[in-house]
Amino acid sequence: MASILSLMLLLLARSAAAAPCTAATPACTEKFAEGAGGKFSKLYRSYPLHEKNEAIERALIVIHGAGRDAHNYFASAVAGALIAGALENTIVIAPRFASNHDSGCDDKLAADEISWNCSGPDDWRGGGAAVGLPKLTTFDLIDDLLRALARRDVLPNLKVIVVTGHSAGGQFVSRYAAASRVGKDLGVPIKYVVANPSSYLYLDDTRLATGASCSEKGVCTGEFRRYAEGRNCTTFNHWRYGLEKKSGYAAAVADEDLRRQLVQRDVTYLLGEFDTLPVYGFDGSCPAMAQGPTRLARGLNYWNYMRSKYSAQHKLIVVPACGHNGRCMYTSDTSLPLLFPR
Repeated sequence: MASILSLMLLLLARSAAAAPCTAATPACTEKFAEGAGGKFSKLYRSYPLHEKNEAIERALIVIHGAGRDAHNYFASAVAGALIAGALENTIVIAPRFASNHDSGCDDKLAADEISWNCSGPDDWRGGGAAVGLPKLTTFDLIDDLLRALARRDVLPNLKVIVVTGHSAGGQFVSRYAAASRVGKDLGVPIKYVVANPSSYLYLDDTRLATGASCSEKGVCTGEFRRYAEGRNCTTFNHWRYGLEKKSGYAAAVADEDLRRQLVQRDVTYLLGEFDTLPVYGFDGSCPAMAQGPTRLARGLNYWNYMRSKYSAQHKLIVVPACGHNGRCMYTSDTSLPLLFPR
């Protein structure tokens, strides 16, 4: 009897250990060490990063928006995994780029938790450096996270990693897809899903002609040509909108490498059909407005730009009935095959 009871307890313990974390609680939180002297950033994850797990076949990294609400994006990604029937074989990770450094950014940080710049060209969404740690950037953190996931002694059956971000997180992923030094040498395919950003990284000084528009069918009513309003909008091609005056992680990457990498990488633009209003941190600056009047228009323009100017084989999906809402985008039947590829 005692041996049977012991066996039952062992099986229950193993079952509990294998159960995914599904809420942004302390039990689902992990310190991801990055800086000198014990500095770290937090992340939420459905399974521990450093415990062997043979069940995991895919990883989903989701980057939060300007509100730095990683807990909400973790919940949305977990909900998507549940709907897709992928919760048991997917590790879902939501890094938190917290900040109490700039005006309007007053996150509560734990002792030794890294604070990231949250505004300006060198902020967290463009691969900017940590406050007080100039050699550490947000893109470095994701590089190291990808390397940790690719360890075969930990996740021996991992087949694919999806890196996605919504809104400001979409801005992050669109630049990271161009700049990241982690590539084919990782040994695991990486897919990038860029959802509803306010702006994109253009690879030259051309923009769609004023008043023209592009469709999801690959048809534009005008040409991409040298931006006519460049004299009045002198920053239209500065980093993060273009390649001039690069900063942070990207400053060490040659322009040609950025172009080549972005063109060659597996990128999908995920756009909400109703994301047409200037809400939730919409970028109304002149460099952003040079890319189009709405988030949806900017995404359509950019996909057509990458196809026509650089022959990129990037994909475009417009999600029906979704506006600027991460939960809608990440739980839509249209989105699930991208986020949880078979």
